[in-house]
Amino acid sequence: MNKLVSILAVTILFTLTGSKYSAQNTEWTIESSSVSFKIKNAGFTIDGKFGVLTGTIIFDAVKSYSNSIDVFIDSKSINTGNGTRDGHLKKKEYFDVDAYPKINIKGSCFAKEKDGTFKGYFKLTLKGKSKDVVVPFSFTEKDGKGIFKGAFTINRLDYGVGENSMVLSDNATITIEVNVIKKQ
Repeated sequence: MNKLVSILAVTILFTLTGSKYSAQNTEWTIESSSVSFKIKNAGFTIDGKFGVLTGTIIFDAVKSYSNSIDVFIDSKSINTGNGTRDGHLKKKEYFDVDAYPKINIKGSCFAKEKDGTFKGYFKLTLKGKSKDVVVPFSFTEKDGKGIFKGAFTINRLDYGVGENSMVLSDNATITIEVNVIKKQ
């Protein structure tokens, strides 16, 4: 009888805990996105954006142990509203879009904060150089749709984007908003 109770207890334990760890997190399809940046140049703030973000997002706000985000930004889509400046930024000295057509942001470690927001620990790869970045972000979900919103600051020199300059700031702030829909 004790053996039967033990087997039953172990079976129930594995069933309950196994279901937690075997459950798949939600995969999301990117519906639309906005990737923008701000940087000081000659005392003025220059605003820019990238037009295309693609990739894979597997994310569940509750079951964060198997979340992953792996997205790519098309570096050729850079747009500051000034064609001459955009052409200059696409060259080798800055983004070198011919050699490095994609910027990658990849992470699989996410911590939920007390206020319900998250910290994502990502690897940002830009111009072939990878650095760890921490991105605070929010995620809201309703009726099968979700919105990720986050912002972080990088030092452009860490990635070989331009050179030391007395005119151009070293730091750029990146803001990302991604609208997603649950993948069927």
